[in-house]
Amino acid sequence: MPDLSTIPGFTELQSHTTGDSRLLIAVLDGSVDLDRACFQGAKLSRITPFWSEELEIDPDLIKVFREINQLDDFDDDTKKEKLEAAIPDDRIRYRIFCNFHATHISSTIFGQPGSPVEGIAPGCRGINIPIARDGENFINPLNLVHAFNQALELGANIIHCAACHPTQSGVAHELLEKAVRQAQENNVLVVAPGGNDKGECWCIPAVLPGVLTVGAYKDNGQPAKFSNFGGQYAKQGVLAPGENILGAQPGTDEAVRKKGTSCAAPVITGISALLMSLQLQQGAAPDAEAIRAAITNSAIPCDPEEVEEPERCLLGKVNIAGAFELITGQELAAKGEGSEITSQGSEDKSTIVFISSKEGNRESGIGNRESGIGNRESGIGNKGNREQGIGNSGEELTETGRENQLTLSSDGVSDNNITANNITADNITANTTAANNIVPSAGSNLVYVMGTVGYDFGTEARRDSFKQLMPPVEVNGVMVPPNPYDARQMGDYLGQNLYEAKSLIWTLNLELTPIYALEPVGAFADDTYATLQDMLASEALPENDDEYIERVSMAGRLSRKTVKLFSGQELPVLKLYSPRGMYGWTINTLVDNAIEAVRQEQQNADEAAIRKSLTAFLHRVYYDLRNLGQADRDRAINYAAINAFQAAESISEAVAIGMELHSIEVEKSPFCRYDSNCWDVKLKFFDPENGRRAKKIYRFTIDVIDLVPVTLGHVRSWSVPK
Repeated sequence: MPDLSTIPGFTELQSHTTGDSRLLIAVLDGSVDLDRACFQGAKLSRITPFWSEELEIDPDLIKVFREINQLDDFDDDTKKEKLEAAIPDDRIRYRIFCNFHATHISSTIFGQPGSPVEGIAPGCRGINIPIARDGENFINPLNLVHAFNQALELGANIIHCAACHPTQSGVAHELLEKAVRQAQENNVLVVAPGGNDKGECWCIPAVLPGVLTVGAYKDNGQPAKFSNFGGQYAKQGVLAPGENILGAQPGTDEAVRKKGTSCAAPVITGISALLMSLQLQQGAAPDAEAIRAAITNSAIPCDPEEVEEPERCLLGKVNIAGAFELITGQELAAKGEGSEITSQGSEDKSTIVFISSKEGNRESGIGNRESGIGNRESGIGNKGNREQGIGNSGEELTETGRENQLTLSSDGVSDNNITANNITADNITANTTAANNIVPSAGSNLVYVMGTVGYDFGTEARRDSFKQLMPPVEVNGVMVPPNPYDARQMGDYLGQNLYEAKSLIWTLNLELTPIYALEPVGAFADDTYATLQDMLASEALPENDDEYIERVSMAGRLSRKTVKLFSGQELPVLKLYSPRGMYGWTINTLVDNAIEAVRQEQQNADEAAIRKSLTAFLHRVYYDLRNLGQADRDRAINYAAINAFQAAESISEAVAIGMELHSIEVEKSPFCRYDSNCWDVKLKFFDPENGRRAKKIYRFTIDVIDLVPVTLGHVRSWSVPK
């Protein structure tokens, strides 16, 4: 593609808008070289996430990498061999590759007019969130979840995620799937490239429902052979130019042309940003689902007579004019050649219906999110509401095929970096125009999360030291050597030698997956270690024991430190300042107390049925609410779940008559005390045997402004017909 202006309708669209500075695009990729000429004057910043290790890169190595990649006389395998010989350190080599990738795709979106690379939406704001790790392994899904949550907290309207993890099943890590869905539910557009695996295969997150998937077509209009197709892609994917795309590269202002679905994806991201800017011009709020539906519904299908394999076209090629008409109600013409865009549209097209290809029903209204930079409504203490669009995620850049799959990483060595855990209004909006209606949410390092307590040794030496110090145990009358991996033995040993608790790496797990390393700090560290030991010992008890703990909760602050486990997995460190907020759920005792409360009101209550239903409810709360506990809404949900356990005696009224949990809804509370951050969590119950019966709703109002959330008022309940 010699020039993006050759895309039908592109020049006309840019004559109406080059992007609105009230919109924020988050680019989840490597680390962008912000010193390039095309970014001078751009409203583009970068943060340094806690999962990123700072890595010094010699500028000469960047030059070597660039020179080898520009050797046209060699194939990809030869280039790879030369790169490995010239840059033997895998970590450095892959970090450089990721930075080249991020710089190229970001210039396609944000490149300033008159610069070596002119971008599609240079007027929009951007935030680069480095997500890559070093080596050939793909990014840890948990790190990608952190990045999505970070983008959501920063107030992104569009998330461009440059990770592309090949999958044959189309099933993503549960936490990643929830992170993408949460972005979509908060009116954030998610755009992702479909991958360059040359066949009917898919990538995560591009294959997840509701993501705007992007394939590539060549300069001659034919679908690129390397562009993936099939499955979910056929329902939600479009093709965009993906060959000879001009972009910037680190260390020089000389532009370079690349190909791949990663080059096509930022084209769609930029077009989406321009269409969303038109919504603002019309006086409307950004509507991410409407943008996604307009692009997918207007795509031009391939002609089977002209295309050898039409299934490679997904839904079709991007149709800027068609999407423009669906959004504005008017035909696309260069500004000045036709009528101005109005908020009502033309007379015969004043009503536009957007048909979403996304499965399931979804409100396309604007999601309210906390704005942590103030903007409080007068008279009400809650933070201002923010209007957003659906988050988009991107994929990897490959030069000619699968050999150069992107392993996302971040370097965080720029002096202009913004620390992810110390984000303020000033450094996020530096060099930008203040937004009038859309205020990005400030980042928060507060965490309130549920899971189970675990431990790790870190090294073989530490494990062996515990094995030598722990006493032997008696099994069936025979003394056997201690097993440091046995939680019961470890709990008993720490109970007698609590000082040894500091020698372990304590973890919080979701199922069997560690997600945080726990570090008690401050004056109450000893008390916190004692609480962890007690939780560990109680988790190891038989399930019919009254003291058995099945789940725990933790309240802490996310630090920038990481810890490597014995398995090699790196975890972010969650600092615990006191036992406040650390709860262990003794489900058996809780159920017994709830049953006793019901007996006092209903003498003929079926104890077995109540026990079964209430236990099922408690399990449903945990398994349906799993998250990392970083976003405000997640902290509210998690605390409401804890409170649901505490208020089980109240909920047991619904359970006693056979009702079960139907859904859990979270929304910003319309009323709150001054300088607080309040959320309403609603638990809806239904009768599975009688669909005509009214549903019962229990509402918790949670204030998450502090380290430990708190319930406001009493649990309220009422009945609704649906």
